[in-house]
Amino acid sequence: MTRPVPKVALITGASSGIGAASALELAKRGWSVVVNYSKSAAEAQKVAAQCGDAIAVQANVAEDAECRKLAQAALDKWGRIDALVNNAGTTKFVKHTDLDGLSADDFLRIYHLNVVGPFQMTRACAAALKASRGAVVNVSSVASQLGTGSSIAYASSKAGLNAMTYSLARVLGPEVRVNAVCPGYVDTPWQHNALGMEKARKAAEHYAGMVPLKDYARPEDVAEVIAWLIEGGRQVTGEAIYVDGGLHITPPR
Repeated sequence: MTRPVPKVALITGASSGIGAASALELAKRGWSVVVNYSKSAAEAQKVAAQCGDAIAVQANVAEDAECRKLAQAALDKWGRIDALVNNAGTTKFVKHTDLDGLSADDFLRIYHLNVVGPFQMTRACAAALKASRGAVVNVSSVASQLGTGSSIAYASSKAGLNAMTYSLARVLGPEVRVNAVCPGYVDTPWQHNALGMEKARKAAEHYAGMVPLKDYARPEDVAEVIAWLIEGGRQVTGEAIYVDGGLHITPPR
């Protein structure tokens, strides 16, 4: 009896946080996974080791040639790509009132990884995704709607990512669905490294006190929504799904 070929997901920035949680969630559901990383080789290998037949592949998705190499690694291993999760991203932590704290180069660097990178990855995977009638999920942020977050440049890049999500959903249909998830505060190494453990804990508590659900997200919460958008949601495309405890509907204080 021939065993069914497992579906294949490629996840960028998957060595920790939301990307790692997404890899683990999809592997638990029987998917084969490409765990992409830029610098954190040991962490990526650790995630891959927990995901069955997963492979860890180094690539800087801000570079088009690297995106094509990453897509080809999946095709060389399994001959198909059924889902792409564009999770890799960057920022610069600058108070929004500090207009002199951001340079043009800061904007370009952040935009290059947060917007151009997902475009290049989607383009590199488009033919394979069409062949499998697959799905793309872009990891955005509630900052895209509220103009909040780590910096004005970051919020602007995520708004650009949302707009691109709508455009790609239009042009890649009917074969490929393209959606975005927009988390609020998520308890990840990103926050711990930027703020320190104690400040990150206080930030999480402050966030939980503001939102209707009175809690903040863990990476697994976002991963569950990503998995649903990939496996379910047959009629869902061009959407930005907020995974923020209701922050986007919370009145300003």
